This record gives sequence, structure tokens and C-alpha cells, in this order.
Amino acid sequence: MFRFLFFFLVISLLGFGSNGANNQRILTPESAAHRDDGDVSSKPVKMSTVSHDVAVGGIGANWGSQASHQIKPDSVVRILRENGIQKVKLFDSDYDTLRALGKSGIQVMVGIPNDMLSNLASSSKAAEKFVAENVTHHISNNVMIRYVAVGNEPFLETYNGSFLRTTYPALKNIQVALTKAGLHDQVKITCPNNADVYSSDSGLPSGGDFRADIRDYMVQIVKLLNDNGAPFTVNIYPFISLYTEPTFPVEYAFFDGDATPLNDQGMTYTNMFDANHDTLVWALQKNGFPNMPIILGEIGWPTDGDRNANLQYAQRFNQGFMTRMSAGKGTPMRSGPIDAYLFSLIDEDLKSIQPGNFERHWGILRYDGQPKYPLNLGTTNSASLIPVRNVSYMEAKWCIMKPNVRLEDPKVAGSVSYACSLGDCTSLGYQTSCGSLDARANISYAFNSYYQIYNQMNEACDFNGLATVTRADPSIGNCRFNVMIKPYYAGAATFAGSFIKTLFVVTVIFLNGL
Repeated sequence: MFRFLFFFLVISLLGFGSNGANNQRILTPESAAHRDDGDVSSKPVKMSTVSHDVAVGGIGANWGSQASHQIKPDSVVRILRENGIQKVKLFDSDYDTLRALGKSGIQVMVGIPNDMLSNLASSSKAAEKFVAENVTHHISNNVMIRYVAVGNEPFLETYNGSFLRTTYPALKNIQVALTKAGLHDQVKITCPNNADVYSSDSGLPSGGDFRADIRDYMVQIVKLLNDNGAPFTVNIYPFISLYTEPTFPVEYAFFDGDATPLNDQGMTYTNMFDANHDTLVWALQKNGFPNMPIILGEIGWPTDGDRNANLQYAQRFNQGFMTRMSAGKGTPMRSGPIDAYLFSLIDEDLKSIQPGNFERHWGILRYDGQPKYPLNLGTTNSASLIPVRNVSYMEAKWCIMKPNVRLEDPKVAGSVSYACSLGDCTSLGYQTSCGSLDARANISYAFNSYYQIYNQMNEACDFNGLATVTRADPSIGNCRFNVMIKPYYAGAATFAGSFIKTLFVVTVIFLNGL
């Protein structure tokens, strides 16, 4: 058991997994210069603006729920309004979250997880039930639901085709259900896709087309969306290119205009986002949908878990994007305002780190709703984000390694491995916020993360006598040893409570076996 857990820890901390977001195949200006684009016969259909009755202006935010200690939905809705965030994209249809959004004036995209696609694809009744319970019901309570996101990046290459045959039927059945409910003009279907669903053989935006292995599926889906006046939703992450490609030019990830420009049929690209976005525009155009509206479902930059995931880069990227948004600047192929949702609103410490340790650090707000860095959204008179107010924290105490315990103690390795596998040690990697800690501080960080997730239960700071509770904050420099906020259990949001209880039982069994 110890060997398995230690192996799991090593894989988790290295973050070698891929989620397909890594496959955003747009070449940089340096590499594209070696390609011959003379064979491109298609001419660009440059569009000044795209008419779309459902799309709205203003910035949106992704609001995830994979956190051990969630902030009360009412408090989150309050800061959304105070920060002028006009739209929110959810990954599920949690009742308490939607209830809190009632009468808020915030437009909502409700999410359907991938594991629900099979049932919705095979049963029109299941689709009608979903719409009745998660759309119609909340609209009647003044929740401004405008989209239903059917699936989340279902065609990722790493899913190995698991959702190829269920995504379209599920979309179709939800559309029929919305029509039966009389909501088809008010609520539109969409399917958030990763940018790996299209690529460019030439390395230029004009070479864009849907990935060959899923092209027929994509065209079928796009036609359904187009026939119903619905948008194409895509998630674009310049950070991922910087993360996966050692030779990727850093300046090309940002919006400062300092990168070597890429020229494509008279259009100039100075950043990866524009090039990636317009590759999709070309893919849609080549397949007969030149006027297809596009929603940017996710865009952002993480602040920890990788050497390029830091506060400086995150502020630079997000502020650059928001400045463009405020100016109503689009891309070379699609000028005009962009319909976009920042990823994400709040850090989530339970997210899978298979793609990389940065996955838990995408928020513009920390786990406790406090801003990480100044960010002017252009929606208020404030140059920075307004934080969640009146946050309730647990006691100011931390779990650390006992000073008299030797590093060579045979129980240390197994205890740290276990603490990290169920806690959050993603800030301990190379060139991360806590990457410079010594061995003893690393162990203490792991113990404290586990202890806080366990709501500071006495039994969670034992580790066979290796740990002790302290009232002195062990934080060092920029490395913060967090004190968790008090858990939110009300209504349907009981996940955190059940998660903690399950961990407690497992911990007792494990530690007794060490």
C-alpha cells in the first residue's frame, strides 16, 4: 500500500498527465515561417461583427464546485454583481447555486457533465426531465438561464472517443426538450469544446479545419447548433502551449504586441489567442458555417503549480485580455466584442491534477474569495477586484512536523505520501510558490494541507506521532500555509461534508496500518 501511494504522489506532483488542452496546434511565427502557405486557395471571409440574438456583452466567469470548502453561493453571487460580472458558466446544475442566482440579473450557462451524456442520448424522457427540473423550474424563479452546455470538452483526444456517439444525440434531445418546454427562443444549447477539436496542417489560421478523426461528428453538431441559432463554444489556453512546448516564445502568449508577428494572407497575428481563435473561424468557414457565432467558454492563466503559473504572468495575461474586452476588440477574422468567460472565478483544491499541478490554481480569487492580484475588469470604478466579505475562517492554528522528529524516521515517507494524495501539495513543485522550502517545511506543508481539509480535527494532525498543532503561522515568504474557511454544508451542497467524513474513515484505517 505504501509503495502504491508513494508512486501516486510522484506522478501527481510531476503532473505529466495531459487533458487534450495541450494539443492546441497553432504554430508560432518562428515555426510557421518554415511552412509554405502558397497552396491555400480559400479566401478569408473577414467579418466585422457577428449577429447573434442570444449572445450578450460583458465579461463572464466560470464558477466551479470542485473545492473541499465552498463559499456560500449567496456570497459568490454578491461578488459577481459587485465586480460587474454579467454572466456565469456552471459545470452542473446545483440547486443551491441556481437558487442563489435568482433575481441577480446574471445570465447563466447551466452545465451537463459528460457522465450524463449517455442517459440523455438514449432517453428523450430523461432530457425532458432534466430541462423541467434544471431549466424550467429555475427560470420560473427568475434565474436568467440562457444556455445549456451539453457535455464539457467531450471530444478530448485523451478520452479516446468515449463520448463520440453520445454527444450529438444528447444535444439533440436537450434541444427537443427545450422546444417542448417553449424555451427554444430563450435558452440555447451549446457544447464547450477544447481547442484540440481543430488544427491547421499549414500552421497558419487559414489552414484550420476540424480534426480529421472527428470531422463528421463536429459538422453534425455544428449544423444542429446553427439550425437552432446556437453558438459554438471553445476553450482556448495560451498557457497550455507554454506549459507543453519548451520552445514556445513567451511573448506570443500575451497581448502586449511584443511578439514576432505572424502574417497569414494579409492578416497579422501577434498573439496565440488570435491565431487559435481564427483557426476555428476558418474551420467553420470551410465546412459551410461562416457566420457561426463563437463563445469563448474558458480563458485564463493559473497562478501556481508550474514555473510559468505565477501571479505576474496571470495578471499580465488576464489584464491584457480584459483591456481588449473593454475596448471591444476582436480578432483579425472577427472584429467586434468577444463573448467570453474567464477561467476561473475561485481556486478549486479537489480538481484532478492529471493535466498538471496548475489545475487547482486557475482562480482570479483564492479559495477564500480574496483577490490574488489587482485586476481591472473595466466593469466598475475600482481598479481591482472586490473580495468576498465576512469570510469565516477556522481557528488560526496549523499542523506541522514535530521539531524532535528525525527526517530519517521510517514513518515519514508514508505519512507525507498519504497527506499529499488526499491533501493539496501542488504548491511544492519546482519554481512554484513553495518550491524553495527545506525538507522539514515541505513535510509540514503536506501535513497542514491535510489537516485543514479535515476541518482541523485532532486526529488529522497525528500521523503516528509525527505531527503537532501550532499557533505560530509557519508561512515562509510567498509560501502560505493556509487556514481553511469554515465549510458550507447547507441545502444540496453537502459534498464537502461527505468528502471529509469519507476521508476520516480512510485515514484511520491507513494510519493504523502504517
